[in-house]
Amino acid sequence: MLVLSRKKNESIVINNDITVTVVEIRGDKVRLGIVAPKEVPVHRQEVYEAIHGPNSTPPTPVVVTKPTDVPTRPV
Repeated sequence: MLVLSRKKNESIVINNDITVTVVEIRGDKVRLGIVAPKEVPVHRQEVYEAIHGPNSTPPTPVVVTKPTDVPTRPV
């Protein structure tokens, strides 16, 4: 697990297309704003468990990277 510290109005970016912003901090509650593509489901954990079952684990993400060892063509 990666643990980050953020202040109000600060964000983190996940995979270039998901942004999580700390909107408000009030006592022991933190409000988060999440911007993600429409095809990415975003649920609170208790809602996820209600949909998939309490012993279900989120699917393992598939990370696709651009190959770095592909030779380039001379121009």
